[in-house]
Amino acid sequence: MKFVDISSETYSSLSANKARSGLTMLGIVIGIASVIAMVSIGNGAKASIQASIEGLGSNLLTILPGVVQPGRGIVSSGRGSAQTLKNADVDILKAIDGVAAVSAEDSRRFQIVASGNNTNTTVTGSTADYANVHNLIVANGSFITDANVRSIGRQAVLGSTVASDLFADADPLGKTIRVNKVNFNVVGVLSAKGGAGFSGPDDMIFVPLSTMQKILSGDDYLSMIAISVTDKNKMAEVKELATNGLLDQHRVTEPDFSIISQEDILGTLGTVIDTFTLFLAAIASISLLVGGIGIMNMMLTTVTERTKEIGLRKAIGAKRKDINMQFLSEAVTLTFIGGAFGIVLGWLICYIVTSTGIVRTQVSLSSVLLAFGVSAGIGIIFGYYPARRAAMLNPIDALRYE
Repeated sequence: MKFVDISSETYSSLSANKARSGLTMLGIVIGIASVIAMVSIGNGAKASIQASIEGLGSNLLTILPGVVQPGRGIVSSGRGSAQTLKNADVDILKAIDGVAAVSAEDSRRFQIVASGNNTNTTVTGSTADYANVHNLIVANGSFITDANVRSIGRQAVLGSTVASDLFADADPLGKTIRVNKVNFNVVGVLSAKGGAGFSGPDDMIFVPLSTMQKILSGDDYLSMIAISVTDKNKMAEVKELATNGLLDQHRVTEPDFSIISQEDILGTLGTVIDTFTLFLAAIASISLLVGGIGIMNMMLTTVTERTKEIGLRKAIGAKRKDINMQFLSEAVTLTFIGGAFGIVLGWLICYIVTSTGIVRTQVSLSSVLLAFGVSAGIGIIFGYYPARRAAMLNPIDALRYE
């Protein structure tokens, strides 16, 4: 049979019962749309988290007290205490070749009160290098300075979210906030930095490190040290030098601290998100299996209804491959049309999800190509048996069929 003849016969057969053909395609439409939506949401979430983490600083190494237990991703206490980082460690790290800046940090959660409003958030004691290391931009005022740290000053810099929570539409600069019964003068407000599902510095307050240690927390330990490396290619070298330097400084043979790079964090999160996306796509693909079974059921019914027609075609010279090709083309056409509508529906779902601001989706070309591939595969796999059954019919028995 010629391609034109097959196309004409396929159109006539499918349009003879539009309702049945449409309902059969519906399973494929829903399945393809679900797979595309799930994969796109997963890709969008992954890209958003990666952008948020990379936005915390470029070429960043994070040093935490305690040791990360392999395979568990948690920090446990090193040598009986997780308070293993001190201010003196910062001087050792600054002397390493390839280090651009070092940020010493001490963070605690406190209840904050200002102008009749209050909120519970993270207060971070920091130095002037914090803004450079973490790529912070001050929208109004200024950030913590070295002079503030030396004088144990009572200055505070607010993240954008905290500023709106405490002062609504008012200008926070020059206002007073109370942290753990201590008054601080607001000297700066940061530009918004967070992305979807990420707050970071937006929901933080920054005070001089010395003030945090001597007045608010009452200890001289650090909760974290962040290192900005001059060149991405030197990350591994700087990490090794930092490890050796801190081992000598702490006079230990086994690390009582953990150094984590951005690649480590992104790799772990990427693996988790990819696994979760694959899991969601696998669940969504169950509807594709149901749609394929629906196509097989329809085609088997069609073969039964058209038994006499098949016998007549064979009687006037149609070959088995012609009958096989005719019914297989009908099944593939159903899945291709269903796949096309499924892609459109999947894209619309992604557009709606992005518009709501819940998460930013990312429709990839690979997911669209996968949808077409799956559509063709379903048509061939689930259409082959009915088509073969039709081709194998005995023409005499087919003509006698009532």
